[in-house]
Amino acid sequence: MIYADTSALVKRYLDEPFSAEFDALLQQGAMAITRLTVVEMRCALARRRRNREIDSLRESRINAELAADINDGALRVGDVGDAHFTAAYHLIGQLGHISLRTLDALHLASADQMAAAGFATADKTQAEAAVALGLTVHRFY
Repeated sequence: MIYADTSALVKRYLDEPFSAEFDALLQQGAMAITRLTVVEMRCALARRRRNREIDSLRESRINAELAADINDGALRVGDVGDAHFTAAYHLIGQLGHISLRTLDALHLASADQMAAAGFATADKTQAEAAVALGLTVHRFY
């Protein structure tokens, strides 16, 4: 299964560069996300609403589309617990040569804990870290 980072997942719901490529990857099978991804999506949509890139109706519709993808099984949501935080802590040290951010380390730790075969991201630094961890990286940038 492929783990989808929020930076890639947002392309499913908003018309952005590489949106079609992300949808094509999702059509190949269910993707893994975590509750962290759901919260980050909510935050990304709220930020876009505040910046007047989308209106509140579009924000609500996208949140409903995300919920439908979860309910339909296209996205499988995993929890984030103490083991993920511990793993993220160690990843930051292990990948000390990469400027890994906190939430990116949590996503990578989650992908590892879920035994994901691949990692989808639109973040260059996160992609570099995923490669260093031996994951097959699907880049959307």
